[in-house]
Amino acid sequence: MFRNALEPWHLILVVAVLVLLFGSKKLPDMARGLGRSMRILKSEAKALKDERPADAPRTEQAPHPEQAPGH
Repeated sequence: MFRNALEPWHLILVVAVLVLLFGSKKLPDMARGLGRSMRILKSEAKALKDERPADAPRTEQAPHPEQAPGH
């Protein structure tokens, strides 16, 4: 169904539209910001994975009665 979904001319078209919309001066800044965001997301995901041991069961604890909302 989607055998040739992403061809080289698709990428050229996307880059051309981005340059027209944002200008060539803004694109490096946007790419740098996207790279920083991806690094932060990756480090946070790794920290969450390292925080909980793999063999620990995932259980949800009920809130303490004194901390229940609305009381």
